[in-house]
Amino acid sequence: MSRIGKKPIEIPSGVDVTVGADSVSVKGPKGSISTAVHPMVSYKVADNVVEVMRSGDSRQERAQHGLHRTLLFNCIEGVSKGFSKTLEVIGVGYKVNVQGKNVVLNVGFSHPVNFALPAGIDANTEGNNKLVISGVDKQLVGEVAAQLRRVRPPEPYKGKGIKYIDEQIRRKAGKSGSK
Repeated sequence: MSRIGKKPIEIPSGVDVTVGADSVSVKGPKGSISTAVHPMVSYKVADNVVEVMRSGDSRQERAQHGLHRTLLFNCIEGVSKGFSKTLEVIGVGYKVNVQGKNVVLNVGFSHPVNFALPAGIDANTEGNNKLVISGVDKQLVGEVAAQLRRVRPPEPYKGKGIKYIDEQIRRKAGKSGSK
């Protein structure tokens, strides 16, 4: 049995879970989100607890059991607490600004890079070099953070670029003088 799939999910106060024919909708104080239902997995909501059950014991059913339990857990956590990723811009003259639904990056190119944020994602800056991406969808928050990091990934010699706040950059030695 799936260790993850068999754990029941507690529903916090203020969160409403609705099981439909093709999706499970979750509404909470931070917003609403839904996840798809797989035909091998069923849901039971009772007493502020959601249980995810599977129909059989095949390999694919076990995999879908754990996957869909985790997806539903992330939806519930997203609408109650939210998810965020923090990026840090490192380099002389590098800075980041948020203008409405656009993130403007000055990261050493001859022009500023404008990045349009998708719906459901918010961004704010802390100083000139930290950017916090937040939203209710864990997958979308991570994808937007990865796309912003791809604009100027950190380089190994001076460490300049855009990196996650908890990321460690492996540094390389530069050229050594020849004699």
